[in-house]
Amino acid sequence: MDTFHLFSSVAKKILFLGLIVAWGVSGYAQDQRPNILFVISDDQSFPHASAYGSDFVETPVFDRVAEEGILFMNGFVASPGCSPSRATILTGRYPWQNEAAGTHASSFSEKYTVLPNLLEEAGYEVGYTGKGWGPGDWEVGGRDRNPAGPAFQDEVLDPPHDYIRDIDYAGNFRAFLEQRPVESPFYFWLGTSEPHRPYEKGIGRAAGKNIEDVEVPDYLPDTPEVRSDLLDYAIEIEWFDRHLGNAVTLLKERGELENTLIIVTSDNGMPFPRAKANLYEDGIHVPLAVRWGERVEGGRVVDDLVSLIDFMPTILEAAGVEHRGEYSMTGHSLMDILTSSEEGIVDPTRDAVYSGRERHSSSRWNNLGYPQRSLRTHQYLYIRNFAPHRWPAGSPRRIEGGKLTSMHSGYHDIDSAPTLQVMTEQADDPYFNRYLHLAVGRRPSEELYNIKKDPGCINNLALDPDYEKLTRSFRKQLTGVLRDTEDPRVVGDGDVWENYPRLRGPMRDFPPPEWALPLSED
Repeated sequence: MDTFHLFSSVAKKILFLGLIVAWGVSGYAQDQRPNILFVISDDQSFPHASAYGSDFVETPVFDRVAEEGILFMNGFVASPGCSPSRATILTGRYPWQNEAAGTHASSFSEKYTVLPNLLEEAGYEVGYTGKGWGPGDWEVGGRDRNPAGPAFQDEVLDPPHDYIRDIDYAGNFRAFLEQRPVESPFYFWLGTSEPHRPYEKGIGRAAGKNIEDVEVPDYLPDTPEVRSDLLDYAIEIEWFDRHLGNAVTLLKERGELENTLIIVTSDNGMPFPRAKANLYEDGIHVPLAVRWGERVEGGRVVDDLVSLIDFMPTILEAAGVEHRGEYSMTGHSLMDILTSSEEGIVDPTRDAVYSGRERHSSSRWNNLGYPQRSLRTHQYLYIRNFAPHRWPAGSPRRIEGGKLTSMHSGYHDIDSAPTLQVMTEQADDPYFNRYLHLAVGRRPSEELYNIKKDPGCINNLALDPDYEKLTRSFRKQLTGVLRDTEDPRVVGDGDVWENYPRLRGPMRDFPPPEWALPLSED
């Protein structure tokens, strides 16, 4: 998609909605240390922002941030689940480098230096609102506060729909700014809980959204129920965008907009089958826009492969702060891209990004996870599944009251939703069974997809003899990176991941799988 198409479309939507006021220029000197506003949604996939051409999601503020800064086409999380992804952002390290913080709902050891602490030590005022690091227990890791910083949660509002959190994110940002010493630069994490499930059913259609505008991914059944579910998801993205707008307006009113580095992104992909909690495209590819006054030339669309672990070194460089401690960053600063006047591919050395996952929800016998690692280039996505004998979305059945539940009542690595319901309730129908199998069926040890031709990740080229050489090359490349970054799955005891305790969320019982049963003597 060309730049003209992106931003001409954006301009029309902004004029139509009339939601954005003119953003002024502050009197801050360019050599002053910048403020940082990090804004992160909860479970939003690329390309679900109108700046990317989406027809069923309206995000005028995200679009304006992108238009006045950089729209990144290839932003990727290092893990497709909330807690481990947020830990990678806060440490600048891959999830497999963060011990228990690399899995879901566990602990976060204080030995891993986090970005807010470094900035605070350098004289920054730091804070967060909404969802910081989590779910998990930071106290077990020896910390005295959430790794995202001191919490500002007192300002609340009456949300327009059920399940939207009542926290006034922008209101808490205002409260943070009002208590901050005027001479101190700030770092603030604004983390909404939207568009995390559940959603009030039917809010998209009730808001006047057109069900025909929805782009249904190739891996989901195209039905009115699924389309309506996606519209409800869009409404919660737009709630996030509204708070982003209130925060930016607040900066403008205070004369601090131009000296603030604004980063807008998400922690992982959308909460639909085969997206969130998966290393497929819609699990790890997220929206990303950056604005920084005159320091970042606006109107650029950048295609470089960027990992969210790159933002800690970027922010530290922008603030003139050095990292300390034994556990240093793995990510690389994006300052060369931000301060360039180029677009398209700015840094050709950024030719791959890497992601991984372990346990997500309580979804299998003995609380086992589903270990995966991936390598994403501009054209291909290679995935290695370390335990292909396990169910990728969780066991099909669980145990309640000492009895097995019905078939397809498990799959707890997929958020409960109308889309999953329509797939499981009609599992015997060949049309729906195909999509259910894509979401929950066992997978081979290796997967390879041509993202340019197959963004839905349907056709596994690793099974094609014509791609054997390419698969072998990616296998070697990924293994090398995992070895260099000391991933226990490659260099040590991979089962350490099964021993980190799950400290938040429900614990479920599942029947032992066939491979765990004792061998028969017959």
